[in-house]
Amino acid sequence: MHVFKDRSQAGRELARALTRFRHQDAVVLGLPRGGVPVAFEVAVALDAPLDVIVVRKLGVPFQPELAMGAVGEGGVRVLDEHVIAVSGATERELALVEAREREVLRERTARIRAMRPQEDLRGKTAIVVDDGIATGSTARAACRVARALGAARVVLAVPVGPADTVGEIAEADEVVCLTTPSPFRAVGRFYRDFSATTDDDVLQLLDAAARRAVHPGPVDSPAPIDEDVAIPVDDTTVRGSLHLPATGAVVVFAHGSGSSRHSPRNRAVARVLRDAGFGTLLMDLLSPEEELLRHAVFDVELLAARLSAVTDWLRAVSAGVPRPVGYFGASTGAAAALWAAAEPGADIGAVVSRGGRPDLAGPRLAAVRAPTLLIVGGADRQVLELNREAAAQLTCRHRLEIVPGATHLFEETGALDAVARLARDWFAEHLVGEPESPARAGTA
Repeated sequence: MHVFKDRSQAGRELARALTRFRHQDAVVLGLPRGGVPVAFEVAVALDAPLDVIVVRKLGVPFQPELAMGAVGEGGVRVLDEHVIAVSGATERELALVEAREREVLRERTARIRAMRPQEDLRGKTAIVVDDGIATGSTARAACRVARALGAARVVLAVPVGPADTVGEIAEADEVVCLTTPSPFRAVGRFYRDFSATTDDDVLQLLDAAARRAVHPGPVDSPAPIDEDVAIPVDDTTVRGSLHLPATGAVVVFAHGSGSSRHSPRNRAVARVLRDAGFGTLLMDLLSPEEELLRHAVFDVELLAARLSAVTDWLRAVSAGVPRPVGYFGASTGAAAALWAAAEPGADIGAVVSRGGRPDLAGPRLAAVRAPTLLIVGGADRQVLELNREAAAQLTCRHRLEIVPGATHLFEETGALDAVARLARDWFAEHLVGEPESPARAGTA
């Protein structure tokens, strides 16, 4: 289960899934109150205006957190007939709840609009943002409001929601949801800090966004990122640890069987690369459930597909900032790295394998174009022989480096330091250049 630290972190992660909307004449619309801190981070990342759409949930009388509908600006009303039927709410109860919530809606709208005029949505993309959805009633109402205000396209973006609800929001042209856990229960369950957002908080965030629009910061120098990330891939979510400097190349780590992004060996190598100015992304290419399946752990094609998807995500995050990408693979992760690098159009600048099993990439080895360094311990005789056989199939520029006396895990004194230096120097030499062409390929 992916749990966000708070709404701000959720907003930053959500923004990475929306980078294609940067400079696309979009307006970010937060749902007061809890959706506004999320929307603020999205608006900052997309360099887009921030506004709100005021909606109010119509809670079941005896269970107010359960929505039987919602009302919004402009007289919009959405009802969830299933919840109404199951709860047994009468027409009179519904009318009383709606009257009360419409009064709150009018007061809140008046207070916000007195401080900030409504953004013009005509012909624009409206990105409606909340901190999560449960029944989807408020989100559907907000999307209807955005459409009524003239939005040409409506995108609903939330960090978390149940899969069945996410798939049924017909009022949006597109729904972006980072994670769809099951069982779902409640939005707050997926935040460590889910403290209440006040009306004053909403106004302060709108004011901060407006000031930023008047005095925008440089768009070509994004702030460095150093945090855990969750990346939706296929029907699951994979996790990683991302260190992304403002500019420069980044190395994606693909771990081997029985290891993870917390591997002390790969983290030690990553520290050396970061000290040299590289960004790093240490990834778990399988979900915790998949890691228990032996066939998945050794499914190199699956791991390579996940690595390619993560690379696409990374490039989307880095939109507008040139970032050459390299792969560092260990054990089966090295095979996945080479397989992914061999994909048409992969555009991987360099590959390094530590104690890897490049042989598991099989016939894909000949298609690799990225300069490749194979690092093997001198005492790891079986793996060393497999690397020699794999090296014979590589047609790109490549080198086999043997660390004398080192075993498979490079636990000997100085062995891992040697791996880190070799990797650093290889990436420094090759990652900033173009991948080798077949005409230039050869063995170093």
